[in-house]
Amino acid sequence: MSPLDLARWQFGVTTVYHFIFVPLTIGLSLLVAGMQTAWVRTGHEKYLRMTKFWGKLFLINFAMGLVTGIVQEFQFGMNWSDYSTFVGDIFGAPLAIEGLLAFFLESTFLGLWIFGWNRLPKRLHLATIWLAAIGTVLSAYFILAANSWMQHPVGYAVNPATGRAELKDFGAVLTNSTAVGAFAHTITACFLTAGVFVVAISAWQLKRKRATEVYRPSMKLALVTVLIASLGVIVTGDLQARLMTQQQPMKMAAAEALYDTVSPASFSLFTVGSLDGSKEVFSIRVPKVLSFMATGSFDGKVEGINDLQATEQQTYGPGYYKPDIPTTYWTFRIMIGLGFLMGLLSLVGLWAFRKGRIPRSRWFYRAAIASLAAPFVANSAGWIFTEMGRQPWAVFGVLKTASGVSPTVGAGSVLTSLIVFTVLYGILAAVDGVLMFRYAKAGPPEPAPEPSEVDAERPPVFVY
Repeated sequence: MSPLDLARWQFGVTTVYHFIFVPLTIGLSLLVAGMQTAWVRTGHEKYLRMTKFWGKLFLINFAMGLVTGIVQEFQFGMNWSDYSTFVGDIFGAPLAIEGLLAFFLESTFLGLWIFGWNRLPKRLHLATIWLAAIGTVLSAYFILAANSWMQHPVGYAVNPATGRAELKDFGAVLTNSTAVGAFAHTITACFLTAGVFVVAISAWQLKRKRATEVYRPSMKLALVTVLIASLGVIVTGDLQARLMTQQQPMKMAAAEALYDTVSPASFSLFTVGSLDGSKEVFSIRVPKVLSFMATGSFDGKVEGINDLQATEQQTYGPGYYKPDIPTTYWTFRIMIGLGFLMGLLSLVGLWAFRKGRIPRSRWFYRAAIASLAAPFVANSAGWIFTEMGRQPWAVFGVLKTASGVSPTVGAGSVLTSLIVFTVLYGILAAVDGVLMFRYAKAGPPEPAPEPSEVDAERPPVFVY
């Protein structure tokens, strides 16, 4: 394999692995903050136990995301030096703000939250987890703003003397329509991920009839979260599809394996293409749905891969401008299909838990526990679709991926680091899985014992 292929594999492996933790961190931080708010407002101990239990799992996940995220920035300089040289002036601003403001906010106040139990006043301690959660959201926005510039570059100019992209309008980068759409879609997906995570673990413990006074309200909160978030994912995904059609029409065509321009366009439920990916052999389609997704009209025209290939050759010169069709087609469907299944699970769960009930059906518990993998697979599929659907561009319409790789790094060096990172991440995944399972199995802390009359009469003593 060439250094380019190996560098792409390495960046793909590390990015997808890191992104496993990010949505859960963001969504769970906000849910934990909501649980602690309920405890501060009501004084009910079940909310305190919920906060401490889910908060512990949140901290494990946060630590893993932090460790795996550090590697990402190093790869820009190691394997993608020409890319870093070209985009450094653009990427520097949002990534610097993310590190100096957003990450500082979340890490500082998360530390205060961890060590502030029984040391800070209740409301002040509550504020620390909310500020940490806000920090995770801000961090996501600045990173998405940087990534969205690669999808739809704005607010820049290429200096002909240096051959570098230079930032001209930072406001345009931050308010990029692609960034706004991606942020809305990502945040709703974060809530969906955290909701399903809580649903699966709560179902596991309720099946074992453990701490129902904690896991039943956790389940109800999570099911409502999943229902609202799944609707949000559908709406924001629909808006993103229309943006994508305007800004990257080839990605939309590849997502549907649509080779010829049609009006109206049908949505493909299942398509088989030729071995070289040049044409459609067999397809099952729903009439007019793709036109609505892409244009907002059931009679809208959607351009096909073949016509777009000819157009881009005229615009950018000779070359192959199609992404990998099977990858974009199936990741798009995995993302959408799992999103609908998670929404359906929430409806079934809310019906099963209505009016204070605890369902006895083993099939519901099995489905809820099995759903744990769904949001992580859907998030990974969505991220792969977003990045691979842009190929062959690193910065759409401006810089090709092949032009961004480090020219002096050999295949052997990249292969070595790829193997090391893959093995290391595999070990970290095992450690994370063991820790998550151990603390999830242990359950919430026991209720604090009521003080007895003897305890009340004892003089206070200093205990470390």
